[in-house]
Amino acid sequence: MKIIMLLGFGALLFTGFSFFCAAQDKPENTEPASVYAELEKAPPKYRAKANPLIKDKEAVPAGKVLFEEHCEECHGENALGTKKAPSLRAQEVQSAPAGAVFWILTNGVVRKGMPVWSKLPEPQRWQLVTYVQSLGPNAATAENKLPPKP
Repeated sequence: MKIIMLLGFGALLFTGFSFFCAAQDKPENTEPASVYAELEKAPPKYRAKANPLIKDKEAVPAGKVLFEEHCEECHGENALGTKKAPSLRAQEVQSAPAGAVFWILTNGVVRKGMPVWSKLPEPQRWQLVTYVQSLGPNAATAENKLPPKP
């Protein structure tokens, strides 16, 4: 009886250790990559669209107001992301064609919780794109690109 209990306990320890090791080998943030991959799904005709408001000086402030009203709750005050939604300051978003970001806003990513924003007039969606892409990459990314201090 003691031998069976010892074997059972040993198997339990081994299983727990194996699970722990498997968890350690698992890559950390696989979710954001799949979220950002949605940008690649934008049809070519959208990817090719240029932002008509790129030179409009009012687009960024107007987009900021819209962001605060519609996006901040999920993406965070500084668009750095939250548990609900990814960072919009990630390189994948900042370097994406404006038309691809517009397409995501228009169609959403419903299965991942991103609502469809096609109800917003097209100029407002372009204001949001202009604002988001004016933010630049997050501070951690920018720090990594700076040359080392002497």
